[in-house]
Amino acid sequence: MNHNVENFNFLSAAGDGSYRFVVEACRLAREGKVQGIVTAPLNKAAMHAGGHKWPGHTELLAHEFGVENFSLVLSAGDLYFFHLTTHVSLRQAIEDLTPQRTSNVIELVSAFTKALGNPDEPIGLAGLNPHAGENRLFGDEDADILAPAVAAARKAGINVHGPLPADALIPAAVKGKWNMVIVCYHDQGHAPFKAVYGDDGVNITVGLPVVRVSVDHGTAFDIAGQGLAREASLVLSLRRAAQLAPGWDHVWRTAQKK
Repeated sequence: MNHNVENFNFLSAAGDGSYRFVVEACRLAREGKVQGIVTAPLNKAAMHAGGHKWPGHTELLAHEFGVENFSLVLSAGDLYFFHLTTHVSLRQAIEDLTPQRTSNVIELVSAFTKALGNPDEPIGLAGLNPHAGENRLFGDEDADILAPAVAAARKAGINVHGPLPADALIPAAVKGKWNMVIVCYHDQGHAPFKAVYGDDGVNITVGLPVVRVSVDHGTAFDIAGQGLAREASLVLSLRRAAQLAPGWDHVWRTAQKK
């Protein structure tokens, strides 16, 4: 058999299987048979080859639970990176960065902090452009989209700050100044987070009625079957899910109330 055909068949089978496992886990959660979902990494190309056109776990999970306001969150200890956009091109991410989406995620973070018992926890919002636009010198999005959403949220009593230059906000968060951070796009959050925390981080979906935790790394098909893959992030995901599950209903109910 042609090697390329073998590879496609492998990707297709892996992608279809991973999709079906996620859907089944959601069904069990909806029926109250499990208290949480822990997922291994999902290869997007494989899922598409299997006929399931989802950009990733997060979007598929949101669909299965019928929710619209949700966020991919990277977490290490008490630090949480919420994302305004995730698995889209950078061009699409900028187009998806709307005042409504920004307000929705700010409210989601606020609900999450309340559920954790820290209603006044400061929230830092990273700017999209260098220096958060620097008074429109490097783009208008920070002034026209992010700043008004922050102003409206602060007027509503949410302790959010920004937009702040990402290259200042994220190092400050790593040093402990901020526990709740909102970033604008995938690599703005993922690249620095993984550089610092590696296997010590997990991926949490906030906005679902059930806790869902996953690893913060990819599938690495190139080392499959060689005994080289590390299990640390998956073990940590299981532990974090077990820690969060007992109080997750409060997180969900608080998020609904905003």
